[in-house]
Amino acid sequence: MKIKINNINKRFKKHDVLNQISLDMESGNVYGFCGYNGCGKTMLMRAICGLLKLDSGSIIIDDKQMKKDFDFPENLGFLIENPAFLEDYSGFQNLKFLTGIKNKTDDEKIRDTLIKVGLNPEDKRKYKKYSLGMKQRLGIAAAVIEEPELLILDEPTNALDTEGVRMVKNIIKEEKKKNTLVILACHDKIFLNEVSDVFIEIEYGKIKSIERNMQNEEV
Repeated sequence: MKIKINNINKRFKKHDVLNQISLDMESGNVYGFCGYNGCGKTMLMRAICGLLKLDSGSIIIDDKQMKKDFDFPENLGFLIENPAFLEDYSGFQNLKFLTGIKNKTDDEKIRDTLIKVGLNPEDKRKYKKYSLGMKQRLGIAAAVIEEPELLILDEPTNALDTEGVRMVKNIIKEEKKKNTLVILACHDKIFLNEVSDVFIEIEYGKIKSIERNMQNEEV
């Protein structure tokens, strides 16, 4: 997969949340977005997911233009901001419901994915009884369960303990080995340094810098 972002712009009232952003990304790489709260990281992720109507510019995925040739990336897994699920369903039931839309995931895959993110597939508790960390883990499970070609994770380590952070690192590294195109945003620069191939710093809705992480060239 190749993504080409061409000079995209988005303004809310008098504030430019995305300002002349151009960027090229391709499969098998992990792109780490960094910057202060409100700098535009999440808005850029939403735009790539097809969840934001742009004022100008274009997003091209594999030579097809978003909102012209398609509305949303076809094989996408994402976690942006706070995960949201059916309150009265268990984790297993929620994933069963979500994967039932495309109907290409069986119960064994659901159980394996829950175990991978540190959740018990036999836990009958309703989602509304979950801790913040458990909710975050379920959100990550939902993002990866259908083996997406494009994986977008916004602050994936939120509410997670040390073990949970290690789990996220392992998942990102596994996805890279599968040749997934991974985009993530995180305030933890140490975490970004450990998993990212390319650092993209955003400031005031603009790309301030793009830097290749030479330490991960052979990861």
